[in-house]
Amino acid sequence: MGTGRNSSSQDTKQRLVDGVLEVVRQQGITAVSARSVASAAGANQALVFYHFGSVEELIAQACIQATEARVALYRERFAAVATVGELLALGREIRVAERAEGNLALLAQTLAGAQGSERLAEATREGLDKWITEVRTALERVLAGSPLAELADPDGLAHAVSSGFLGLTLFDTVDPDGAEQAVAALEQLAVLVDVLDGLGPVATRAVRAKLRKSRLS
Repeated sequence: MGTGRNSSSQDTKQRLVDGVLEVVRQQGITAVSARSVASAAGANQALVFYHFGSVEELIAQACIQATEARVALYRERFAAVATVGELLALGREIRVAERAEGNLALLAQTLAGAQGSERLAEATREGLDKWITEVRTALERVLAGSPLAELADPDGLAHAVSSGFLGLTLFDTVDPDGAEQAVAALEQLAVLVDVLDGLGPVATRAVRAKLRKSRLS
């Protein structure tokens, strides 16, 4: 009996999570209320407060859960990346897929809501960190042994790349051609990095020496 009630409770919680995600994706975060979520979930609005305590907490948990599910889909792909070019190509693919799924719009909406809510800011950071962790791990691997490894900070680069792709999502709505140009420019830089990695030992030593000199000057 207890197992059945627990299963039913978990099902209701998941329906509420799915409901709030639907409302945010289709109508924006300002349309979220206990009533709108309950309507989308086919549940009593009192259950929002029973299971989550507040609408804000429901949005926060839904954002984290949705992000983890999407990151998990790409985890093996990140692990297979061997070059910076491959990483940016994967980033382009993810950007297209996540935009089509409405997940980039969801993230943009939670970012907007985070301006006035510390809980949503915390949840958004946690969601972004899930992506950043995958990017950072891939960068640490592909830059190992590269002349750029002595200068590049994988953690800072991961934050920059992730922030850049998020910014491009917002840019897409007003200037899609400009956003595409920005992605193409990043890919050109990736080609340069891959060329540096392909240099022979003599050229690689020369590049390293030049980079060290630039860093010290």
